[in-house]
Amino acid sequence: MTAGPVRVVLADDQPLVRSGLRLVMADHPDLEVVGEAATGAEAVQLVRDTGPDVVVMDIRMPGMDGIEATRLITAGPTSTRVLVLTTFDEDEYVYGALRAGASGFVVKDMALNDILAAIRVVAVGDALIAPGITRRLIADFAGRPPQRSPRPVAGITEREREVLTLIGRGLTNTEIAEDLFITVATAKSHVSRLLTKLGARDRVQLVITAYETGLVTLPG
Repeated sequence: MTAGPVRVVLADDQPLVRSGLRLVMADHPDLEVVGEAATGAEAVQLVRDTGPDVVVMDIRMPGMDGIEATRLITAGPTSTRVLVLTTFDEDEYVYGALRAGASGFVVKDMALNDILAAIRVVAVGDALIAPGITRRLIADFAGRPPQRSPRPVAGITEREREVLTLIGRGLTNTEIAEDLFITVATAKSHVSRLLTKLGARDRVQLVITAYETGLVTLPG
């Protein structure tokens, strides 16, 4: 992300959602709306035209949906990150968005200021899943598709494997530090090395790796 305000594209087919976010963001000088889209295709084009830091992406939109738009955006040369808007009954879509490269998820009925905070988190390269759905989402994701034989994670240390397992369980850096009796700074360092070694875009992709390699599975 470059210096200056976080440049944001709002992609949602509901004008009220876009206008609500835009009005709130207008009171925050560190955030700037550089475009609005009502479809996935419009969002993809806006990213190409404006190069925003973050796209706040609805999932259900006419024509190209938010999942396909996310896939196209994150597969390109851009550094733009995608923050997906979801509702509690759209988990099936969230699984697709995870694999498409989204860096975070917020629920539409969250307080607007919490959504703005999530935009800032994603903009600086972190990943975020809305409180209240994190562990349920991760647990459900673990069973899709059913795992057979785990595959090993090559090129990481035993400590990094422990950290990756805890990331897969939904723990924050602070919780990881407490669990492993290390400092938060050390936990952050391990996470950073895992991102580099595994070629992961962000923490969300580390969660996917933890499940797909069998480090974390559903109980029972």
